[in-house]
Amino acid sequence: MDKIKQFRERKSAIVGAGENIRAEISALCDEDSFVELSAFSFSKDAFYGEDACGEGVVTGFATIGGYPFYVVAQNYEVSFGGLAKANCEKIAKTLNAAEKNATPVVYLLHSQGVRVGEGVNVLEGISELLLKATQLKGTVLQFAVLLGEVYGSAAALASVCDVVMFAEGATLSINSPLVLSAKAGKNLKPAEVGGYPVLGGTLLPAVQVADAKEAASVILKVSDLVNIAVEDAELNDPAPALNKGVTAQNIAALLEKGVELGANGCPEVKTVLGRIGGIAVAAVVFDNVLLSEHSVKKIKNFAEFACCYGLPFVTFVDCLGVEPSLSANNSAVLKEICEYLSILDAIDTAKISVVTGRAVGLGYSLFAAKSAGFDYTYALATAEISLFESAQGAEIEYANETNADKAKLIELYGEEHADPIHAAKGGYLDNIIEPQFLKQYLVASLQTLVR
Repeated sequence: MDKIKQFRERKSAIVGAGENIRAEISALCDEDSFVELSAFSFSKDAFYGEDACGEGVVTGFATIGGYPFYVVAQNYEVSFGGLAKANCEKIAKTLNAAEKNATPVVYLLHSQGVRVGEGVNVLEGISELLLKATQLKGTVLQFAVLLGEVYGSAAALASVCDVVMFAEGATLSINSPLVLSAKAGKNLKPAEVGGYPVLGGTLLPAVQVADAKEAASVILKVSDLVNIAVEDAELNDPAPALNKGVTAQNIAALLEKGVELGANGCPEVKTVLGRIGGIAVAAVVFDNVLLSEHSVKKIKNFAEFACCYGLPFVTFVDCLGVEPSLSANNSAVLKEICEYLSILDAIDTAKISVVTGRAVGLGYSLFAAKSAGFDYTYALATAEISLFESAQGAEIEYANETNADKAKLIELYGEEHADPIHAAKGGYLDNIIEPQFLKQYLVASLQTLVR
């Protein structure tokens, strides 16, 4: 028997059973860098009686932009990318290697859920896989690239990741979209159930990309930000346009090589990874925000990312405090605030705040106060800092106090007394900045804190 010939035939069969997913891996990774592992794993599908070539998942290691990664790619051509116990064990084996070698992981996901016929065996495998992925969270970067349908436990795996990228046409759903649509009494397309635009409530750190090649670009940007604290950069000239008007858009534009995570959820809070004068930061840009459970949770999750990967945390505050509504009152917003403060306290890199608009009540206390642990707190000359949103708000707050002097309230909480100069007099601001010089102050501050 010609062993070499037999080996080549077997290898050819494996490659042939996953041509499409291998093409996606090639698009994702540097040319000729992918080295496959556990390629000759086969098991019998208990329901269909077919060999699960490579366990229906391609694993290995490669480089993307010169960075090493482990790659886990579900092969939709084998049992529709279905998870099985052997499939989960193969993935978990790769994650163990990633942990041992402190190497990030990229998942290419395309799966309709678990394989029929596995029974409780696959549930044990899924538990092992999800636990291992969760243990890696905050230790090594994990990226999910959704290439098509990602349902059931594969969706749960995606939710663990630091960045979740939706390729064109990709859908994510913990249950079948057909089932969810039917239960809702509607006739919805999968994209209307689990597409990127409709999943804002999940608060996943999601990014929309065209394909695996564009996903590689996002992965490289995030990896650069996490791995290279400081790059050479020219300090930009002043930005006179900021003196004419400060918006969330032109504040976010100050961030070089920016990647916004989760733009499809709570868009009034932008969570952006980028650089300021070449220094990598995790920045929160507020846009006239009334805090809700969801917006605080989005900020908390982002602060946790900054904490785990040692990124300076910068807030650009335009926040009016907690939303004054019954729904906000009967929500977990206070619990999320408490958890956010705990994570903020754990961030041991630079923490800088700039009040760019209005900082009212908890909008100031949570995201700008020196007592919250910010190393530097600035305010733009056009900003406002106050206890209440307006004198009228103070009147409502003190409506039941018969001795409340409305004229005095107007004096205390009117627009004039919201001028940041009053906070500066108390020693709570490190400086008040003319808007056009904002970036120069930020760069100088970061340079004193980042080594």
